[in-house]
Amino acid sequence: MYVYVELFCPPTFDGWSCWNATPAGRISVAPCPYFITGFDPQRMAHKICTEEGTWFRHPQSNLIWSNYTTCVDVEDLEMRQAIVNVYIAGYSVSLIALVMSLAILIAFRQSLKCTRIYIHRNLFASFIINNAMWLLWYKCVADQPEVLLDNRMGCKILHVLLHYFLVSNYFWMFCEGLYLHTVLVVAFLSENSIMKWFHLIGWALPAVVTSIYAGVRASIPEETNHCWMEESRSTWILSGPVCLSMLTNAFFLVNIVRVLVTKLRAPIAYRTPTSPKMTFYRNCKATLILLPLLGLHYVVMPFRPEAGAPGEIAYQIVSAIFTSFQGLCVAFLFCFCNGEVLKVLRKEIVRYAATRKVGLQNRRLILRSQQPMTTEL
Repeated sequence: MYVYVELFCPPTFDGWSCWNATPAGRISVAPCPYFITGFDPQRMAHKICTEEGTWFRHPQSNLIWSNYTTCVDVEDLEMRQAIVNVYIAGYSVSLIALVMSLAILIAFRQSLKCTRIYIHRNLFASFIINNAMWLLWYKCVADQPEVLLDNRMGCKILHVLLHYFLVSNYFWMFCEGLYLHTVLVVAFLSENSIMKWFHLIGWALPAVVTSIYAGVRASIPEETNHCWMEESRSTWILSGPVCLSMLTNAFFLVNIVRVLVTKLRAPIAYRTPTSPKMTFYRNCKATLILLPLLGLHYVVMPFRPEAGAPGEIAYQIVSAIFTSFQGLCVAFLFCFCNGEVLKVLRKEIVRYAATRKVGLQNRRLILRSQQPMTTEL
């Protein structure tokens, strides 16, 4: 009497997918991992169980091998890699511009000593740290499948810190609008008192919001994988306060424009480019321009196309451009194109040129005085 024993390849996990026990001579299939950039989760990967009941080994490495080559949509992968490159380029350029802007504001802090410039410095600082963290995220986490699979605490902490400074960006932008509105409607303003509130709004409040987000997300088991990279239902905890701050800022700026239209109805002679009213108007205009620019990402978020939809790639490209180049726009509007900053820079250049000219003249006089005296006989 013969007993027939069917051979099976044992269940296994290859680091990306789980594979069930498979009869010898059969092929096991599994959905492609969704967390790998360039993989189409609607496609299937496969793994061969040999006639001997062992998993197929790659002839070159002699290691058990799963075939994920069918998961790659080469054209889609190249497009998504191009989008990542846009993010990296945008964050890099913005980071350089923001560091230069912050260095200028700090170097001339005695000449630019006012609350509005101090708010700019805090806004730049939050952008600088956030952009640096995004670059770190793309280089060390998003493009490293092993890191996503390990899902260690370090990458989760980076995720939380990244979103803390992201929320801080928008809250400091809210402080920009709140300050302009307060200056316009409040006759007497205590600068020291209002800066304490701005520090609480710009640095402390985002910490509270981000802590709540991290606590809620950590309590949902299915949303704690892959360094928290995938979409989450708890994201509204971050986007809600940001949208609220933007709507409030919009109210402030509309009211500012309404009041300015009334106040700027003055004789033309009094509306000089350097008059306080015109300076204030230009500052309001810069903030008004930034409001839709910085908020576009959250405005269009509800209308994000489904993965693979016709407009999804276009959405990703537009989102990458507006999101990564925000810091560059902030640097130009609040520093490089700021009339007060340009005036101080011009004054410093003139002073440096005059000092250098005097120094050269003094050197010539010293050299002449050191020449040997000659006498005629």
